[in-house]
Amino acid sequence: MVGGAAMFADKNIVENAVNSADHTTLVAAVTAAGLVETLQSPGPFTVFAPTNDAFGKLPDGTVDTLLMEENKDQLVKVLTAHVVAGKLSAADLVSRARANGGRYNMQTVSGDALTAEVRGSHVYIYDEAGGAALVTIADVNQSNGVIHVVDDVLLPR
Repeated sequence: MVGGAAMFADKNIVENAVNSADHTTLVAAVTAAGLVETLQSPGPFTVFAPTNDAFGKLPDGTVDTLLMEENKDQLVKVLTAHVVAGKLSAADLVSRARANGGRYNMQTVSGDALTAEVRGSHVYIYDEAGGAALVTIADVNQSNGVIHVVDDVLLPR
């Protein structure tokens, strides 16, 4: 269950995300960015999906500004900085991080870097701007990848 909705492993990322009450901002952003078709493709993708509350932590007006047509390129950059090609489960992230001194570096679809870090029983995802998002729900399996719900928006440089 994510955002009060059941998630189905036989549905794709978009088909599941639209049912989550916690991801309405993300779905609106994906739609505005023209990324629906991409995230419905076979993938596989690993998506670090910020909640509505995560978007709410951004400075006032940021989301509205990003959703404006003239800022579509910037919106695409921000959203694709949450997507890694391939399917990485939480166990994959943890084992790869532990094998590399506690940190695992990934390249996003946008070309930016993310780093998974294991702290105790928690996994944090760091962006290039130095922000850290806690994985609050891991391994939401989809037909074309996996979603990990995060509590902050990951920002590219």
